[in-house]
Amino acid sequence: METHVKTKHANLLDIPLEDCDQPLYDCPMCGLICTNYHILQEHVDLHLEENSFQQGMDRVQCSGDLQLAHQLQQEEDRKRRSEGSRQEIEEFQKLQRQYGLDNSGGYKQQQLRNMEIEVNRGRMPPSEFHRRKADMMESLALGFDDGKTKTSGIIEALHRYYQNAATDVRRVWLSSVVDHFHSSLGDKGMSIPCIPKIQSMIEDAWKEGFDPQGASQLNNRLQGTKAWIGACEVYILLTSLRVKCHIVDFHKSTGPLGTHPRLFEWILNYYSSEGEGSPKVVCTSKPPIYLQHQGHSRTVIGIEEKKNRTLCLLIFDPGCPSREMQKLLKQDIEASSLKQLRKSMGNLKHKQYQILAVEGALSLEEKLARRQASQVFTAEKIP
Repeated sequence: METHVKTKHANLLDIPLEDCDQPLYDCPMCGLICTNYHILQEHVDLHLEENSFQQGMDRVQCSGDLQLAHQLQQEEDRKRRSEGSRQEIEEFQKLQRQYGLDNSGGYKQQQLRNMEIEVNRGRMPPSEFHRRKADMMESLALGFDDGKTKTSGIIEALHRYYQNAATDVRRVWLSSVVDHFHSSLGDKGMSIPCIPKIQSMIEDAWKEGFDPQGASQLNNRLQGTKAWIGACEVYILLTSLRVKCHIVDFHKSTGPLGTHPRLFEWILNYYSSEGEGSPKVVCTSKPPIYLQHQGHSRTVIGIEEKKNRTLCLLIFDPGCPSREMQKLLKQDIEASSLKQLRKSMGNLKHKQYQILAVEGALSLEEKLARRQASQVFTAEKIP
């Protein structure tokens, strides 16, 4: 029995293994010494089962972690899409307001609203409000501007000024005679059409088939809205009236610090191409140039060339009040009064400018050809 126990069950007794004459087997996983190979095999199988169970638990845990991560990612994506959609809607609504497509009322509603604000702030007596309202309704019924913001005679006054003063100017070219109109409370415009009439005429041009893409973008409607009238709308209006004109798009800066020297050079060539000889003041027969940039349009009525060869545009801005423009009609114009007209290269630094220049009259055949060409609207680009 003692021999049996020593040989068969030495691992159960505190007997030095070297005293056993049986072969010994080490567990490769934990170092336990066994005297029987089958027992070692069972022992190792237990290790493997434990490892398999642990790996299964790890896989379950890993799968749970992946599922949680996936859910968190989906939630994050949903929030991002929701935020992106919200921002997209806000940007679209901002553009609608910016371009007057938010159904907030047109010329008449805007003028009445602004006059009411003036009354509420005590800057306009109620009697003046009712008088202006009656004048506006009459103007809208007739389709003509009432002329109350018009200033005439400025081109002639500038001719006199440059003849007798402006010693720093080498030469100046002026457009044909043109009046200045200050923005009324309805445009924040007697034979000049009022704003609603111009809107109606552009709609008529669309109905003729001009610029269908532009018409679609504005829902084929301008009247009763505050939608901007830009260079393209002015082009199709004039073309429908058989006025020959074209648009030039200065779509990016051509000089240092965001300036547009090519724009100034183009305008100089436009006005100076007609001048002969070398008088200081050249009164051309060229119509003024329509100048458009983001959010605003103005009228270029001439250009100065300084003695140092720099160029300066002369611009009518509808945002300039009539009382300021009338200072230019004085017999002795002060140089400071011209600041509202003069725009140097450093003053025009918007990203993009478009100009529309009138070139003459169109035949009926030319009008029809341009209507067909406007199906895909393009403009001359510089550069």
